[in-house]
Formats: sequence, structure tokens, C-alpha cells
Amino acid sequence: MNELTNLRAEAARVGAELSPLIEGLGEDEALKLSVKSLGEAGITAWAVPAAFGGAETELVGPETVSVRALCAAREELAYCNGVVDLAFIMQGLGSFTIALSGNETLGRDFLPSVASGEKIAAFAVTEQGAGSSLGEVQTTATRDGDDWLLTGVKTFISNAGVADRYSVLARTGEDETTMFSVAAEDVRVERFEVMAPHPIGEVHLEGARVPDAARLGEEGSGLKLALSTLQRFRTSVAAAACGFAQRALDESVSHLSTREQFGRPLSKFQGLRFDVAEMDARLRAAQLLVEEAASVLDEGDDATSEVARAKLIATETAGWICDRAVQLHGGLGVKKGSVVERLYREERALRIYEGTSEIQKLILAKEIFDQES
Repeated sequence: MNELTNLRAEAARVGAELSPLIEGLGEDEALKLSVKSLGEAGITAWAVPAAFGGAETELVGPETVSVRALCAAREELAYCNGVVDLAFIMQGLGSFTIALSGNETLGRDFLPSVASGEKIAAFAVTEQGAGSSLGEVQTTATRDGDDWLLTGVKTFISNAGVADRYSVLARTGEDETTMFSVAAEDVRVERFEVMAPHPIGEVHLEGARVPDAARLGEEGSGLKLALSTLQRFRTSVAAAACGFAQRALDESVSHLSTREQFGRPLSKFQGLRFDVAEMDARLRAAQLLVEEAASVLDEGDDATSEVARAKLIATETAGWICDRAVQLHGGLGVKKGSVVERLYREERALRIYEGTSEIQKLILAKEIFDQES
């Protein structure tokens, strides 16, 4: 547990130092500075297995990453700044498929530089018609001698335009998908904006020539690799939600304690005190679900239900808490540039990406009813 305590302290320190430094920078510059700083502090190393240059730990074996560590880092980083949190986790999500695939050469060549923050990774699986249902991807990979030609468009890809390599899911047969690692120079990127600024956009593969040596795993194993990666990292989304929610709660307590109305602090009004009490209780429940899911995953057991519960409850709870924080701040809560206004925007996407709330309900319901049959 000392490992996690130390990681939390270091993530909190670096996150707090980075937040003012990236303020006012462009999306790309903020992301790159965050990755570099997190790498120098040894934090991005926790997103890469020890066998490939990542952090040495007793929490899990050297071939994987500790979900407890991912969650500890994300909760602290998200508390400080959403861009810094994104910079950390995308190093893992974007590269973990390489570690899982058994491609030792690519793993040794690329992953140590991801762990150190020298290279940036991206996970490119989502398409316009294949978000929650990745098995329906339309990007194709066709054999051409010792190479593959990849054609298609990926969308909502974080780190688009700044990543050095993209882990891409493509169709290699009628009912077969395969993962590939594609270099940045082999894709064309079109950026777009979302509510909470960070590098994101479409990745166009226009007959991109990818050597078979950059294939990840066996042909036909693509969907399994993609889902295994998501399963490992999804709980950390819930942890980030808890980080946003904790900051929103703390900002609310501070505001209510110092802001006066009708001759006394807002914190003296019972109705507002009830809001804060409920925010605290809901947040703690979410944190416990995250801790449970992360522990089960690190122990190597099936955590399908635990992960679904954590992702569903933590992200929905964070949405409610951030909304209440805006309400408790009154007009200041909707003023662009205020902390709670930023948190409100940053949190919203968490209920959508890496499995929507509705998908988590479907997963959990299936687990419940399967137990009865």
C-alpha cells in the first residue's frame, strides 16, 4: 500500500505544478508538456507493464499494469486538471494492446519511450458506426505481400495529431478483426473540438502501408485484444470521475464557508448543508466501488460486474456532484473559467467514452440474469 500512497502524493504534486503551467497553452502544447513532465516524474511508467520499461511493482506481475495504481494516479491528476489526467491515461490505453499482443519487438522498441514520456500513444478503434459495438468496424486491412494496406476512418480519437503511434482495429475478414500499430506518418488527421478541450479528431487511413511486423496478435484476435485493453483501463475512468467529483465537493465547501448571504455564511443554511452531506456520501460510495473493481482486477479474477458497477455509479455520481457544485456557486458556477464550470464540462464525457452508462447497465443486467439461469 505504500506504493499507492507514494504514487498518489507524487501525482498530486505534479498535477498541482502542471495545472498553472499549461493554462493558456494550445491543446497540443498542453498535452505534450504534461506527458513530458509526468514521464520525468515516473508517473507515466505506471501505465506500462514493468516487462516493457514500466514501473516495477509488487501489486501485479511484470506483464500487466496495476489497475489500483492507474486509479490512484488518475484520481489525483483529475482533481488537478483534466488535460493532465488525459495525458497520463492515454499513454497506457494507447499502448497496452502492444504489451498484450505478444509483439516483443515492437514492445521493446516503443513501450519504454511511452513509459518515459518521450513518445505519445493513441488508441484508434472507434468509428462513426462502431462505438459501443466495436465488432462492426468498417476499416479494412488487406494483405499486400509482407505488408497490410489499411483503409478507413477512426473518430473521437484522443491524441489525434500528437501521437507517435496508433493502435488500430481493422477488419481482416468478413467476421474477423485484427489490431495493428500504425505510425503517425502513415495517417491523416482532421481535428475537431469537444466540450472540454484536448487533442481529439478523426484519423484517416488511406491505404496506409503497415508491415506485418506491426500486426498486434494473431489475425482475428483484434476484438479480443481491444476489449481486453478496455477492460483493464475502464475502471480508471471511474477513478477520474471521483477525482473530478472530489474537487467539485471541496470547491463547494470552500465557497459555502466564505460566501455570505443574509448576514451569515451559506454553510449555515440547512438545505445547502444537506446537499454537501449527500455529495460526500455518494462520492464515498463511488470510491468504494472503484477500489473493489481495481482490487479484483489486480488479483486476476473476473471483474465484469465490479467494473460495470464502478464505471456506471462513479461517472453518474460525478455528473450529479459537479452539477450540484455549479448550483451551489450560483452565478459564479456558470462563469467561464471558474473551477466548477470547468469540472462540469470535463466530467461530462466520462459517462460516454469507454462504455456508456447504458452499456454498463446492459453488462450488469446480463451478469445478474445469467446467474439465475
